[in-house]
Amino acid sequence: MKKPVIGITLDSENPGGYSNMPWYALRQNYADVITASGGIPFALPHEPEIAASYCDILDGLVVTGGAFDVDPSMFGATSRHATVITKDRRTRFERAITEGMLAADKPVLGICGGQQLLHVILGGTLIQHIPDEVSSAIAHEQPNPRTEAGHDVTVREGTLLHRIVGTTNLPVNSAHHQAAKDVSANITVNALAPDGVIEGIEDDRYRFCLGVQWHPEYYISDGDKLIFDAFIDASRTGQ
Repeated sequence: MKKPVIGITLDSENPGGYSNMPWYALRQNYADVITASGGIPFALPHEPEIAASYCDILDGLVVTGGAFDVDPSMFGATSRHATVITKDRRTRFERAITEGMLAADKPVLGICGGQQLLHVILGGTLIQHIPDEVSSAIAHEQPNPRTEAGHDVTVREGTLLHRIVGTTNLPVNSAHHQAAKDVSANITVNALAPDGVIEGIEDDRYRFCLGVQWHPEYYISDGDKLIFDAFIDASRTGQ
């Protein structure tokens, strides 16, 4: 059986730094872990008009994170927190390709901001700024390096995530100021932070539809690698 082709959404940056023209960016470890689990990483420039063509090529999709937010209007909010930063073309593309992959029942893994977008696509809403909406919130933007754990999450038994990681407790890193809020009837919450913030979601209408708020590509725990192994296995199964 051939190795599955796994799309990875890129970040987009304005001129400056790497180039004096607009440029794309991707941390190397996103591609490294896909390769380590037996997939072929395939970087995805933001072209909403050809999202369907990408879906034809891909066996699975990773929607990555980034230092930006989903436009609150996408989940019906009538106000926007002062901290919200959007990248509209990126979000338009990621929404189109995620919806296309789900319609084709091809595996989708949303990571950090990718989990938040997946949550909205599945009918949920978002907390726009955790410190303003969660009392006694822990540090979800951890001060220590992302290569270390920021806190633990509790994994709910009976969920896809629990079947994958085989434990009810995982140490995770944490780099976000927003989070999933209201859930739709289709969303199952599979992990929670100690302060009650949603850390993982899934939708069992699909073969593999999983979102995690942390960054498993850093391999903070054995569970992180198991997430990518399960995702690649699901992508291979559908070929």
